[in-house]
Amino acid sequence: MANIVVVGAGVSGLTTALLLSRAGYNVTILAKHMPGDYDIEYTSPWAGANYMPHAHKVANEAEVQWERNSWPELKRLAEEVPEAGIHFQECINYHRNKDDNTPSGKWSKELAKEDSWFNTVAPNFRVLPASELPKTVDSGTAFTSVCINTMVYLPYLVGQCARNGCTLKRANLKHISDAAELHHSGKKVDVIVNCTGLLASKLGGVMDKKIVPARGQVVVVRNDPGFMMGISGTDDAEDELSYMMTRAAGGGTVLGGTYQLGNWESQPDPSTATRIMKRAVELCPALTGGKGIEALDIIRHGVGLRPTRSSGVRIEKEKIGDTWVVHNYGHGGWGYQSSYGCSEAAKGLVGQVLEPTAKL
Repeated sequence: MANIVVVGAGVSGLTTALLLSRAGYNVTILAKHMPGDYDIEYTSPWAGANYMPHAHKVANEAEVQWERNSWPELKRLAEEVPEAGIHFQECINYHRNKDDNTPSGKWSKELAKEDSWFNTVAPNFRVLPASELPKTVDSGTAFTSVCINTMVYLPYLVGQCARNGCTLKRANLKHISDAAELHHSGKKVDVIVNCTGLLASKLGGVMDKKIVPARGQVVVVRNDPGFMMGISGTDDAEDELSYMMTRAAGGGTVLGGTYQLGNWESQPDPSTATRIMKRAVELCPALTGGKGIEALDIIRHGVGLRPTRSSGVRIEKEKIGDTWVVHNYGHGGWGYQSSYGCSEAAKGLVGQVLEPTAKL
């Protein structure tokens, strides 16, 4: 079977490697950062993470399909594989009409529609009646989502990859073509799969300048609101958000957040953290039993950089030098919820590349 090197060990790289190994390919995973590491270049550990559809009817149909195709496996893991660190959680989305023209508002407006594309995908989808809306909110929906404890799920993926014969190796590549000589078999690879996320903007042979960070600052607390919640915007700034979700398996509740394009700052800002906490308590008084932010039991503050690509996720094949490369990166803030759909698409491209060889 063909020798494949997957570059990157975030959720996209590990999921792609897992699907390729299940298909019988001989897979090496090369990465600068691995699960257990906390580095500002390594996005996946910092994610919420949840299933809150980002694709909408004006989006590329492929993006809708990637999210649609990811739900069945996330649902299966939540139901059948407790060691994966995924659980079901009710998700409530509030929309304010005054946010309609902001980036977060446009996305939220789609989530608040009765005919949203995912109303037949996410279980228990319903439009909230006026009696369930806060005074400052104009519309809303609720559905069953999942929340992922990334500190559990990423090592789970590593274990599944190893069980399927993948070899994981540390490497700090300067050029994507360097991976061609680093398969664990000692043989030259047949295909490289590029899942480098944010580092695709700096990696030789790729140097994708469409990739920019979207800085997300969060506060993780021990308080449990009992559900997942988000709102279309804030009155503080257009690049500040308000949402909360409780990770499975004791992972704490993530309070967010920010969406600051082009901002590489790795350290939490205290003023921003205070605004995040105030908004969370205002949005959900039950979070502190009606008390203020002094009743929040803080675990830690965090910052992650979403690997956002201005023209959308890149899933395509390209010959670089004499080696085929399949790209799977640029997922922004929706890498987990599209992970299986995107990885399946990348696996399909690997098969296309290898098909002529297979027929010989």
